[in-house]
Amino acid sequence: MQFKPVPEPPSNIEAIRPILEAVPTRAGAVDDCCQHLLAETHLETRSEAETWLTFLRALELVTADPAGYRRCSGAEGVIDGASPDSDRLQRAFRARVYGVDSVLEILERAETPLSTEEVVAEFHQQSTASDRRSNVGRNRLDDGVRVHRLLEWAALLGLGERTDDGRYR
Repeated sequence: MQFKPVPEPPSNIEAIRPILEAVPTRAGAVDDCCQHLLAETHLETRSEAETWLTFLRALELVTADPAGYRRCSGAEGVIDGASPDSDRLQRAFRARVYGVDSVLEILERAETPLSTEEVVAEFHQQSTASDRRSNVGRNRLDDGVRVHRLLEWAALLGLGERTDDGRYR
């Protein structure tokens, strides 16, 4: 299963800690996990909290049980002193976040660093050809904001790099 929500990336991987620590270790420990995240972190809206919970699920740091969300065993260890190229986070990001593999493939094929707009255009060109074959538009990424977030997360996790002029490789 792949997940689509991607939160605004933090400045460093350790900045995930307060959000992750606000997720209970036992499902059902709080009545409303989103409200709990709002009360315990810098997050300001329910939508932000929902996005983070879903994204943390994609990274396999949080799981959703019938009783609610809970932090995965050992999740803090992935963040504690983790280098930005943590294999576990990289694998989960590539496999479980929608569009990551396509965006990274675009970067790998490029001879020079690309802007967010160039990555979006290439992705849309690829997905348009795919959409014509399947007659379904579900393969398109939402917009440049989501692609930019994917690129920033890729850089944060060591799967890509942002150049000084704001391009990606």
